[in-house]
Amino acid sequence: MQLSENIKDSYSNQYDESSVKWRDIGARYKALNIVELSKTIRFANVLEVGTGEGSLLNWLSKMNFCDDLNCIEISESGIGQIRAKQIKNLHDVLLFDGYQIPYPDNHFDLVICSHVLEHVEHERILLREIKRVSKYQIFEVPIDFSFYVDRKLKHFLSYGHINIYTPSLFRFLLKSENFEVKNDINHFYHDDVLKMLYGNKKSAYYLTKIKFGILNMIPYLKGIKPSSYAVLTEKSEKQLSIF
Repeated sequence: MQLSENIKDSYSNQYDESSVKWRDIGARYKALNIVELSKTIRFANVLEVGTGEGSLLNWLSKMNFCDDLNCIEISESGIGQIRAKQIKNLHDVLLFDGYQIPYPDNHFDLVICSHVLEHVEHERILLREIKRVSKYQIFEVPIDFSFYVDRKLKHFLSYGHINIYTPSLFRFLLKSENFEVKNDINHFYHDDVLKMLYGNKKSAYYLTKIKFGILNMIPYLKGIKPSSYAVLTEKSEKQLSIF
């Protein structure tokens, strides 16, 4: 399986200095989610699949999450940004084709795949590769779903979101690929992320804060429409029964 040329070209030069601040702020909370999900487990080595420009790994390194960090990324500009950060404990920084992970079976204790699968044309193929090389996995995806999400097609495609999830649909995807869900988090954007997102649009900021407050009070709704969903899984050896 090869990455489509138009997709590859779109991401090759995506990362530059103009996006660093925004990505760094969001990455801090993604890193905190990872630490919270796996706080009872120690990992000897970690691979991030789809590292972007390296902000998440940079935060994990600052948090002393693991002494042996590694990453693979499809974007040449992303690779350049990652190397420029000189991240402590980061060993391998490899360009990959989007689907074939260049490591042997069960090589990593943990693979992290954060805000990547919503961009992937054939996410089940990538999920199988992630499962092949790892014991544990942590995924995070944005929850873009709404009942009329198709009306926002141009909006989501403009930043590469071609897959739309709810927490339960994402768990279905993982379980149907033989991942066992161990722990999860329904995450709402922090204030500093919202302020960066909305800028001077104060009414939109306060409306979102009110919405988050209502959703937080009702666990059922919080489980349907958080800002993002993060989940720790473990590779299962059970054979799924289909038909």
